[in-house]
Parts: sequence; C-alpha cells; structure tokens
Amino acid sequence: MVLVKNLEKLSNACGVAGREEEVRSLVKKFLKPYVDEVKEDKLGNVIGIKKGKKNAPKVMLAAHMDEIGLLVKTISKEGFLRFAKIGGIDDRILLAQKVLVYTEKGPLHGIIGSKPPHIQKEEERKKVITYDNLFIDVGAKNQEEAKKMGVKIGDPVGFDIKFAKVGKNIVIGKAFDDRVGCAVMIETMKRLKKTNCTVYAVGTVQEEVGLRGATTAAFGIYPDVGIALDVTVAGDVPGVKEVEAPIKMRKGPAIEVADAGLIAHPKVLRLLIDVAEKNKIPYQLETGLPGSTDAARISLTREGVPCGVVSVPTRYIHSPASMLCLDDVEKTVKLVVAAIQEIPKHF
Repeated sequence: MVLVKNLEKLSNACGVAGREEEVRSLVKKFLKPYVDEVKEDKLGNVIGIKKGKKNAPKVMLAAHMDEIGLLVKTISKEGFLRFAKIGGIDDRILLAQKVLVYTEKGPLHGIIGSKPPHIQKEEERKKVITYDNLFIDVGAKNQEEAKKMGVKIGDPVGFDIKFAKVGKNIVIGKAFDDRVGCAVMIETMKRLKKTNCTVYAVGTVQEEVGLRGATTAAFGIYPDVGIALDVTVAGDVPGVKEVEAPIKMRKGPAIEVADAGLIAHPKVLRLLIDVAEKNKIPYQLETGLPGSTDAARISLTREGVPCGVVSVPTRYIHSPASMLCLDDVEKTVKLVVAAIQEIPKHF
C-alpha cells in the first residue's frame, strides 16, 4: 500500500524544526506525479499545485514537515553534547533515549545520559531530571574527537526510532506528528483525479516552534479555504478521563470544533460534518485542546481565510514514538478528498 510505504519513509526521515531538508525532498518526490507544479518558497515550504478551472476556489491543505527534537548547544571538553529542545518536549521522556546526531558526515548514534541513579541521593531520585542536566554521549573520548566525528554546534538531533507494524492496522513510529498529515495530503492529491478547485498541497516548516511556515505560505497563496491536516491526542489509554481527551483510536478522523488557536469557521465545519455523514465516514468532534495547528495562522491571513482542521487520532504524540491506526488514516483521506470536491458548492 503506497500510503503506508510513504508514511514509513516520512516517519523514518529526519526533520527537526528548521532542518526539514530530508523530509522536504521526500514530499517533493511524492507529490510530483499528482500535481501540475511543485515549488519551494523562501522559507522552505513545499507547495504542490493542482490547477482547477479559471477563477476556481483556492484550497490550501497544510501538513507540517517538521518534528520535535534537539539541537547541539555545546560540546564539553570531555566530548559530551549539551542540547537545546526544539518544540514541546516533556523532560521526563528524554533520559536514556537513543538518538541520532545529524552531522555533515552523516548520522551519529548516541544516548541521552545523566548522573547514574545508583549514586544519586534519595532526594535526587524523586525529581524529574531536567533537560539542562542531561547530555548526549556519542562515545567520543574528548571534544577534539567529537568534532572529528563531525559534531558541530547547531546539529539537529532526532530520536532513533524506526517505523514498525505492531498489530492489525496498527503502526508505531517517530514523528507521526505530522508525517501522517503529510502522507494524508499526498494520498489526497493522488486520489483527486479531477477537481473544480485549485488545490495547494503545502508541506509547512517550523510548525512546532510557532506555526511559522504556514504563516508565510498562506500569505503567498491567500486561499479561499484552508484545511490543516494534523494529529490529535488519542485519550483512550489508562489514566486519561474522557473529558480530558475524548478522541479515540479506531473511531475515525477528528474534526476540530475549536482549539487554543482556532475556532473552526462554521461553513468549513458544517462542510466537513456533512461530507462525513453523506459518505458514511465515521468521525469524531473535538474541542478544547490546549494546542493548535497551522490553521490558526492560515485563518488570520490578510483579510481572513475560513479554516478547519482534520486530525488523525494518535497516541503518545510529542514523544520519541507514537501509535496510530491505519484505518483512521484511510478514513481521513476519504473525508478530505470528498470535502474538496464539495467546496465549489459552498465557497
């Protein structure tokens, strides 16, 4: 299945925010057969354009290419790397993680280390070790050797996790936030054989550090409608109350009603719901999530853009490895394709 193969390649690629080169190359390659034009803007967003008839509504699909990660901050005289966090990362998930330091000479394997628990005082063992007390060990004996291995200040660091199937239609992998959105966007363009819209499929940069790529891309496109394709918290795990995170895996895509940055435009929200019901696509409604998506910035472009969000329920986002259901991904594609076909009737 091409959709799954694309997701695997995108998930395994390095794309820490601001260093999306590897993912950008894949998105360009995967989009090219299904659009009339592929271009890259000055900030690094990838824009694939499928042209409609003259004066057709302009639809912008946005899926961010970047992922959370780390950047090398300093190299100690002993050869250990201190790092800065890029994007929202909980310090609790960092200790002992295998990582890859992406140098000009190629990726280096490393481990995030700390003072060993065996020699910690009891008070220390009870506390979360903050990221500024952690370090990356690449096996260098000193600073000089680390530099000879290719390490430089500012090198991106990603988690060393590979895509894998773990059950029927269930997969785990790195950076599903938002490589699955990228995979959904590419598959959507593949299935849009003909459309009365001009569709802009945009792989955005730097979403995890302030929705930056979507801001500039939307200004250049100035679409009539914007739809962000992202992930959302699947709360169907122990310890999570339904009121905290009601979205569940295996129950279809989530349609965002409101989040911290966007109240979905009523016409877009109504369109997505009506299309889902008309095509018997199971869906879930979500509101109140403290995060936001590219749609928040697209909606504020120039004089304003009606926007909505369709998300794939995903467990353990913003951690080294996430989990999702491929059935949810497939249903998300079906919903987005059907919605685009209906847009000319409403906008």
